[in-house]
Amino acid sequence: MLSKQRVITLGFQHVMAMYAGAVIVPLIVGAALKLNATQMAYLIAADLFTCGIATILQVMGTKYFGSRLPVILGCTFTAVGPIIAIASTSNLATAYGAIIVSGLFVVLAAPLYGKMLKFFPTIVTGSVVTIIGLSLIPVAMNNVAGGQGSADFGMPRNLVLALATLIVILVVNRFATGFLRAISVLVGLVVGTIVGYAMGIVHFSAVADASWVSVAQPFYFGTPQLNVTAVFTMIIVSIVSMVESTGVYFAVGKATDVKIESKQIVNGLRSEGLAVMLGGVFNAFPYTAFSQNVGLISLTRVKTRDVIFAAGGIMVVLGLLPKLAALTTVIPHAVLGGAMIVMFGSVAASGISILSEVDLRKEANLLIAACSIAVGLGSATLPEMFDQLPDFAKMLLQNGIVTGSVTAILLNLLLSKSYEEPLVALKKNS
Repeated sequence: MLSKQRVITLGFQHVMAMYAGAVIVPLIVGAALKLNATQMAYLIAADLFTCGIATILQVMGTKYFGSRLPVILGCTFTAVGPIIAIASTSNLATAYGAIIVSGLFVVLAAPLYGKMLKFFPTIVTGSVVTIIGLSLIPVAMNNVAGGQGSADFGMPRNLVLALATLIVILVVNRFATGFLRAISVLVGLVVGTIVGYAMGIVHFSAVADASWVSVAQPFYFGTPQLNVTAVFTMIIVSIVSMVESTGVYFAVGKATDVKIESKQIVNGLRSEGLAVMLGGVFNAFPYTAFSQNVGLISLTRVKTRDVIFAAGGIMVVLGLLPKLAALTTVIPHAVLGGAMIVMFGSVAASGISILSEVDLRKEANLLIAACSIAVGLGSATLPEMFDQLPDFAKMLLQNGIVTGSVTAILLNLLLSKSYEEPLVALKKNS
């Protein structure tokens, strides 16, 4: 049994692991829509607050909502383009009206989606989890170099800082034991940030400028408005997120040695739909299961839901205290990149571990894994190949998890009979 102090520390480590992914969405959307400093500060605070609420709902679980898995919810990057497009052609109120309706769609569609899980046998889930991990590697490497578009991208100091962070994490994992080993990523982030400060690349101006208290307000950007095209667009985003989250649930199941049941997937997606609706009400973002934290669970081997519950509580506090939230933004991109190498690599390794349970000497299994991973990774690393397609098709095909998952499912139907052997847990719940 972990003490409260250790649970909070481990929860903070999870927040640090997902923080960059959580705040980058409001930063991109706010900049694209030319929001002022006050509006940007609200957007980030509301996002963190809603992330925390959504995560707590997911972990706690009720009869119909929440997977009761150690899953963290964060804003989905898939929604960035559509939100900017909708708000640019109309206004943010229309975007948030569409987000609320899409969340309701997820809540209502979750049971139907749950009946499709028989199309996710081991060969498919293993391929999807592997794709999730591999498609995140470019994100890690962009951070290692200093962050995409940064003035010092690729400078030697960034590479050295990322390497130093990675070495600290590996050394702590190799030689430390118990709790210290469990917080190896947090130790790496702290040490890396200290080194970055000594190198002169850590600045605290954002902390000084941030306000002390901020409370998320319903409909901050105006009363929600409905537009059919906008609603349809955000529903497509939600379908993409449902596929992504399914892969994350299976990855978490592998990391925690839990057999994922149909009911958990359905309740988890219902919870995500509710979280998306909350994001619309508080003028934040649509939410989905974050794959970043799966690697951290595999690395630390701490599987208790209490830690994720604590992480949700910490995000709620950060959302209420912008100055404290701003303090976490001083971590250099290169430091985050060094930590991401370990975490994202762990996700990919989990997928490979799942695939090891499949007989890849069978040609059908080999082709399913090979083609789905290649298509998924190709879409993730070269999304501009779909730039000439209509927006709705581009939105779907530029997501490597979606293209890889669909490829795996279709090839499984065509090349093998494994879809006739669904998970035993699904039989119990049918």
